Amino acid sequence: MNLLKGKKYNIITFGCQMNEHDSETIAGMLQEKGCIPVLTKEESDITIINTCSVRENADKRFFGTLGQLKKIKEKNPEYVACVCGCMMQQQHIIDTIKSKYPWVDIIFGTHNIDRFPELLDKVTREKVKALEILEDRSDIIEGLPAKRLYKHKSFVNIMYGCNNFCTYCIVPYTRGREKSRKPEHIVDEIRRLVADDVKEVTLLGQNVNSYSGTFDDGSRCDFADLIYLINDIEGLERIRFMTSHPKDLSDKLIQAFVDCRKLCKYIHLPVQSGSSSVLSRMNRKYDREKYLALVEKLRKSVPEITISTDIIVGFPGETEEEFEDTLTLVETVGYDSAFTFLYSIRTGTPAAEYDDQIPEEVKHDRFNRLVDAVNEGSAHRNAAYEGRIEKVLVEGTSKKDDNTLTGRTDGFKLVDFQGDSSLIGQIVDVQITEGKTFSLKGRIVE
Repeated sequence: MNLLKGKKYNIITFGCQMNEHDSETIAGMLQEKGCIPVLTKEESDITIINTCSVRENADKRFFGTLGQLKKIKEKNPEYVACVCGCMMQQQHIIDTIKSKYPWVDIIFGTHNIDRFPELLDKVTREKVKALEILEDRSDIIEGLPAKRLYKHKSFVNIMYGCNNFCTYCIVPYTRGREKSRKPEHIVDEIRRLVADDVKEVTLLGQNVNSYSGTFDDGSRCDFADLIYLINDIEGLERIRFMTSHPKDLSDKLIQAFVDCRKLCKYIHLPVQSGSSSVLSRMNRKYDREKYLALVEKLRKSVPEITISTDIIVGFPGETEEEFEDTLTLVETVGYDSAFTFLYSIRTGTPAAEYDDQIPEEVKHDRFNRLVDAVNEGSAHRNAAYEGRIEKVLVEGTSKKDDNTLTGRTDGFKLVDFQGDSSLIGQIVDVQITEGKTFSLKGRIVE
């Protein structure tokens, strides 16, 4: 007897695209069990919180949300509260949940998502709690279902884990060592997605540049090889990927931007700092000069490429001069956009033990100055799009106006324009009428 059939579920996701895709998999497994998605945790029978351990802010939001589940549980004792994701790979987090949040019914990690339906079934049948965490696993589970967020585009994991051990980052400890999927499995998955009307795929990995797959015949496939294979899939319109590590960005991959029509002319290339000395302390394995040389090589080979980045402010020991190096690098590169972060201590990482932590007021001051510089550059680059005609994949309607459509250019620029919802999922020509700081406005070209 399927006790889960008809149960309503709600998934709350914190963090990166990897977590978003994990949540799609969880939703797919639940719907295979006959569960029904709902929009809020209050109306659900099962709530799953998928956690992120990368930033302190995500930690705070998680525990705040977890506290809200207590009242729901008190009103409905049959309510099942579940937590998963990167935070669950840290023992001190699990200990905190067990001692301070006893209303949580299921805890599982990043390496055993496939086990969730079985854990949920056991909790529902036996009225017990379930805790199951794997430190890592050598195999990759293929064929798990997914309930996609978008009909016309999809995430596709090509690898799992990370071997880089940047001194500020907890990911290698929560996601495990690098494991690459077989190229045949990736290509087959994308073909199935295309048959289901997907036009754009985003290849996911903590560092896609280090992808190293093995064909069934034993031959090797690097990331550029994989791009060329996917580019040949009939019916697919666009290929994106993230995230790239600068130390592994090869000339072969840069050439793929030139050769592969479907590979979008956009790259997310995290720099983290513009100071070579800070980059060394971060264990990033490249310096300022190498990074700038990569950007120059990209723009020489692909003049139209757009570039976004990640930047951390206030890494331990960062001097004002080192921070100024970051500001000048932002100006030199001319990023189209950037994700900016205040450094936060992650328990278990080497940087957490550094003595020279930066005062919060200094970090906030530098953060504000950096954001101003990034926004100024973004506005300048977006203004240059005015008058141009761009091909836009229509993703949906604006949250503020049902008559306004929103979509992305090949270069990942967000564009708002008037149009009918029947265009969602199509690629249309849009003339840009205004370049704003964070987006573009335009009109459809008939």
